[in-house]
Amino acid sequence: MDNLSSKAPGGVTRRRFLAASGALVVSFALPAAARTQAPSVADGSAAGYRPGPWADTVDQKQLDSWLAVLPDGSVVAGVGKIEAGMGISTAFAQIVADELDVSLDKVTIHMGDTATTVDQRGTGSSNGIMKGGDALRKAGAQARHALVSMAAARLGVPAEQLEVEDGVVRVAADPGKSIAYGDLIGGKRFEMALDDKVATKEASRYKLVGKPVPRTDIPLKVTGEYVYLVDHKVPGMLHGRVIRPPRAGARLISVPSGQKLPGLLKVVAKGDYVAVVCEREEQAVKAARELKVEWSTPEPMFAESYEALYASLRSDTPKQSKTADVVGDVEQAIAGAAKVLQAQYEYPFQSHACMGPACAVADVRADGAQVWSGGQKPYPLRRAVAELLGMEAEKVRVTWMPGPGSYGMNDADDAAMDAVLLSREMGRPVRVQYMRVDGTAWDAKGAPIAFNMRAALDGQGKVQAFDYEAMGYSSRVRPSGTDHPGDTISVQLMGDGTAASTEKHQFSEENYVFRNKRKTSHLFEWRQSLPTGLRTTHLRDPDGMATCFASECFIDEIAAAAGVDPVAFRLAHLTEPRDKGVVEAVAKAAGWEPRPVPAMMRDGAEMVGRGIAYSPRDASVVALVAEVRVNMETGQFHVTRFVVAHDCGFVVNPLGLDRTIEGNLLMGLSRAKYEAVRFSADQVTSVDWASYPIAEIDDAPDRLDVVMVNNHPGAKPAGAGEPSIRPVAAVLANALFDATGVRIRRVPFTPENLKAAFKAHAAAT
Repeated sequence: MDNLSSKAPGGVTRRRFLAASGALVVSFALPAAARTQAPSVADGSAAGYRPGPWADTVDQKQLDSWLAVLPDGSVVAGVGKIEAGMGISTAFAQIVADELDVSLDKVTIHMGDTATTVDQRGTGSSNGIMKGGDALRKAGAQARHALVSMAAARLGVPAEQLEVEDGVVRVAADPGKSIAYGDLIGGKRFEMALDDKVATKEASRYKLVGKPVPRTDIPLKVTGEYVYLVDHKVPGMLHGRVIRPPRAGARLISVPSGQKLPGLLKVVAKGDYVAVVCEREEQAVKAARELKVEWSTPEPMFAESYEALYASLRSDTPKQSKTADVVGDVEQAIAGAAKVLQAQYEYPFQSHACMGPACAVADVRADGAQVWSGGQKPYPLRRAVAELLGMEAEKVRVTWMPGPGSYGMNDADDAAMDAVLLSREMGRPVRVQYMRVDGTAWDAKGAPIAFNMRAALDGQGKVQAFDYEAMGYSSRVRPSGTDHPGDTISVQLMGDGTAASTEKHQFSEENYVFRNKRKTSHLFEWRQSLPTGLRTTHLRDPDGMATCFASECFIDEIAAAAGVDPVAFRLAHLTEPRDKGVVEAVAKAAGWEPRPVPAMMRDGAEMVGRGIAYSPRDASVVALVAEVRVNMETGQFHVTRFVVAHDCGFVVNPLGLDRTIEGNLLMGLSRAKYEAVRFSADQVTSVDWASYPIAEIDDAPDRLDVVMVNNHPGAKPAGAGEPSIRPVAAVLANALFDATGVRIRRVPFTPENLKAAFKAHAAAT
């Protein structure tokens, strides 16, 4: 039986949903008061599945592509987003249930299957609720309107005399006269185009939206019942492992013939790409380790150290530069200033460092292909696979299944393309599971940036100029979606194409008002890094942590030089109401009292301090306060409290937002405190948790407070998946300065780096 998910008696099968909507929808079921089946994707071979033409199955202009009512009255809604671990599925279910007036346990949300859900590209830029939620709200409202109209005809009363409760339409004056949704349309299609003119429900009538609803996937994860992509099996499936070049730029010389290894079916070698395919996974692991491969010795490609890297970024000639936010004449203001401040900030390469390396399964046949992937953007991947295979996109199906996390363009799509390549070679399904070194050393990295900051003050300490200059590699050398085969490292190594690099300049996002202001971003050539472990791509909030780190730390430096409290300084130079609102809200919640900075307050053997940082991100804006304790001897510090004021408009699920913010702050803490990819002149040397350490449970703050600003129905929902990670490095550096009097201008804030900074500061003073 081809069950996709079950959540109530009867469950949801492929056959039932096809009958109801004409489309097979696969992925999560997240009802609230019912036990949910762990995400399960139909096994194509076992269910008699064969790739076929799906082009006409999903049309985002048709209501039936978004929503179906099954015979038992339960509702299945499909959306072109994926669950990245923040509980967005629950929020989607709340929206659908409220618009349709059904209980939450009757709603199943399916996500990210190119054959059965609409193409919304996938998840990214914190747009899940903005794009996916808005579409589901409109679909739910139209479906309810259609169902009530059907009920009016069946019951013989005007629609305005009807009311709906838990999927049952009743005559308001005669509740005994009723008909259920399942009896009205269960098992049938709506057969109507989407109509944007259908009014959605007024916020005053929400019963679920805006309420804290627990995620139902958590119990399944705790008990081990949750089904991840790594659990997925296809009959006849083989196992593949890739063998990457030992040095950046190394060329494949040969794979000596005649090598006999247990279970080895084939060695795939083309260009500089090498992989093995075996009957069993442990055989593939051993074969990848023991296969003899001859490689050339390349010339060094990278800088030898971060010192050399940052020096080159500051001295080399950029390939392109861009200036923005120009106000007045910065150079003239600096030339006539009573005091000029200058500072340099530096931010390193960072890895996605997902809990587990990527996995993918592919089944490539002459008449089509099926790919199971954990990536954020299945729809571009589908087009890339079709291009690689020379097939029409309609003959390729990419089905998302939960992986180990993502938050950017990690190694998920690379693994998917590996699986496709090896399945094409073998004519059988192939599962590719990366090893830890593949995930940490070879995933695309968040880009490093060096900053030069300047400010001019007059004799009264008033700011006359603010000058921001960033120098780095574009964070989109590896594009933010796999639109073409050449966007993946395997195809690049084969020599069959290179990524369509997007040059993304690295500007800070803030709204400070100064008489003279300028921002400049210089980008340097980095396309040579594409088939290596130091190619750059978007990591959670691309460039945001780095640019905010430089900008918000320097704002603190200016405030200190002017002798003004950091909160008061920010409020004096912000004019946007939402910006001022989050700064005021976080200061109030943190119990902020104005005082000179740095305070350098001692508590026993430790120094204590606090810091603030703020930043907008697209349609959202946040402000963050951190309190820290610092041991000057060991360089260790601990965050005792985070307070965040978060304005992302109306919040569908406050509990989900709380947890999302917590995840952002903990990930940001890890990136600020520990994370920097290590490398030599010709290879990435961060290959595991020892060489790429991340935060552990002891690093968690003692207290974390969240203040939601502008959380009312009149405020349009905005993104929450990334904004609160942006100011974390900046707020920690500002708190460390308040505690110690030492400016920390390079991430990460490891004990070694802090002790070196303390020592240098002491020597200079």
